[in-house]
Amino acid sequence: MSGLTVAAVDLGAESGRVAAARFDGSRIDLEIVHRFANTPRETGGWLRWNVDALWNDIAQGLSTLGDRESVASVGVDTWGIDYGLYRGGALLDDPVTYRDSHRIEAFERALAEFGSDRLYSATGIQLIEITALFGMLADAHERPEVLEAADLMLMMPDIFHNQLSGSRVTEFSVASTTGLYDLASGGWALGLFADLGLPAQVLPTVVPAGTDVGGIVGELARGGLSTTRVILPSAHDTSSAVLSIPNAGADTLFISSGTWSLVGVVLDEPIVTRESRLLNLTNEGGYDGSVRFLRNVMGLWVLQECRRQWQREGIDVSYERLVELADAATPLVSVIDLNATEFLAPGDMPARIRGYCASRALVVPAGMGEIARAIFDSLALSYRLVLEDIEQLTGVPISSVAVVGGGGLNALLQQATASATGRPVVCWAKEATALGNAAAQLRSLGELDSVEQIWEVAAASTQTRSFQPQPDSRWDDAAHRLRNLERAESARRGLGDSYQELTLHHEAGRTVASARTTREATQ
Repeated sequence: MSGLTVAAVDLGAESGRVAAARFDGSRIDLEIVHRFANTPRETGGWLRWNVDALWNDIAQGLSTLGDRESVASVGVDTWGIDYGLYRGGALLDDPVTYRDSHRIEAFERALAEFGSDRLYSATGIQLIEITALFGMLADAHERPEVLEAADLMLMMPDIFHNQLSGSRVTEFSVASTTGLYDLASGGWALGLFADLGLPAQVLPTVVPAGTDVGGIVGELARGGLSTTRVILPSAHDTSSAVLSIPNAGADTLFISSGTWSLVGVVLDEPIVTRESRLLNLTNEGGYDGSVRFLRNVMGLWVLQECRRQWQREGIDVSYERLVELADAATPLVSVIDLNATEFLAPGDMPARIRGYCASRALVVPAGMGEIARAIFDSLALSYRLVLEDIEQLTGVPISSVAVVGGGGLNALLQQATASATGRPVVCWAKEATALGNAAAQLRSLGELDSVEQIWEVAAASTQTRSFQPQPDSRWDDAAHRLRNLERAESARRGLGDSYQELTLHHEAGRTVASARTTREATQ
């Protein structure tokens, strides 16, 4: 259908956007109708998302679009892991953010009481402080009356689908990020809930991407929004972003690069083994029942917090200027583990970086350029280590790297990624998440027939940039240094020294099926 418009609402941990996605039958043209900040606030000793402010911005963007043209459907994606608790259809309080310190305390208590194997084997989700599992355990420990009062849990995108249509379900991809969903069995990990003493009655029904949950209700249902359907995309933003990467499979390392970097491959089945636990790899649901086998890497959050601190000190420096300063700094001098716990919460990140390096007898970066360079180099090295670990576990050689999201605009980081990994890097759409969100809606509306056609449209809708590796032995030495830092951090967090414990036995030439290879085999 020529001229069909759908709305893609994409919320990130730092900002959100409402995009008009216009489909002409062969490509999607994205227009950002409204862009807005997403700023958490501390209330009652908890760091929370401001749902009312976010909803007002979403409604403003949709109203603006609806005043211009007819909108066939709308879908919302957000980050995973965060949730709201309801009673009688009302949100009990603003959702607590994954950076709230209560989750760190809950993580430490749970590991001590239940052990990493029990927690990981139930769901195949990376043991990391930020998941909803540890949020609910924090609720049970710190404010049990709220958890006991709740009759429904909705994930962040579900909260806004609920406000749009009254929907009370959750989409598969975002449910899978919680640490409470068992991909292998295809349902909530009820045994884990029972062991942890958590209330299973709050769990919503899980539905696939593409589910139509009704029309827009309330004051928004006017003008071009009067007949708009609410269609669930792959509601976890990374899942929508990866959907826009043509031919994503087991031999392509995807990097969804933003506040977080989610780094992995697309498979047909989860890998939940002792080895995957020790390598701290996670299994998240993807579009059309696929699995994203990946690791969460801190991403550009650390740089964002550095910039905020410098602004507080009266230095108004742009991201573009920080890249210039980093490019002028000597590479691979300071290597840091960006996934260390001290970098999780907001705060004076330059001071934390200097303290981290000083406490470990590392070279302490001095100025803004040296700090930014350390962040970019360390990110690229983190990607390399994930690549090595996934190759080791799947037995499938990774031939290339595909980057989506805003981080793809940073040429210095992408060249570092190519050189660190020794693989060519292709940067796809900056707004890949909105593109994948819209594509899932279009398929549900009957405009696209298959994942392959989604890939064709995504390729036609995107201008790519490529980076080739520049061999330099310094990357090998730096990767070794980062590996040792990661091992020490894993041991400190109670997850063990994975590389001391781990002994892998691979069959010669062993491979795992990916979403792409399975489709190719059946054609």
